[in-house]
Amino acid sequence: MAEERKHYRPSWDDYFMSIVKIIASRGTCDRLYTGAVLVKNNRIISTGYNGSPPGLPHCHDAGHLLEDSHCVRTIHGEHNALLQAAVQGGTSTAGSTLYTKYNPCIHCSKYIVACGIVRVVIGKVYRNTMAMNYLIDAGIQVDTYEENSKWTKELIQIFSEDIPKRVNEGTINLQKK
Repeated sequence: MAEERKHYRPSWDDYFMSIVKIIASRGTCDRLYTGAVLVKNNRIISTGYNGSPPGLPHCHDAGHLLEDSHCVRTIHGEHNALLQAAVQGGTSTAGSTLYTKYNPCIHCSKYIVACGIVRVVIGKVYRNTMAMNYLIDAGIQVDTYEENSKWTKELIQIFSEDIPKRVNEGTINLQKK
């Protein structure tokens, strides 16, 4: 009989940063695939990735729209997470934490400050730290996520194994009567 492996339960930072990476995979600008998760009281209130506004062409389809060597066709992941919270309604961004794959740009940093976010957790510094200093000067806690090798190993296992089939637990009949 196969030995049952021990489950590793992630910290909140491990958990949300893993989700950020999955969200980034939805990005539509190949210049940088990034994602963000907005969390309040350890509950996800919105997510965002680099992508064009709804109904407009994506970089994958129409090419990049460059301005000063930056692609401006897409909305950044951090900004999209804030916009999604606004569109969904029913919650406040005040007092929340933003997890993001890379540090936000200066424009996203302004929106983060204006939305009352109190903590930003970044996966990696991208380009420069000016925007991070801006956040710190605004009184926002900025933390750089440190990869957890135990959690990374657990994720690889989770994503490579099949969903276990339970034997002798019966079946559910989903057919209409």
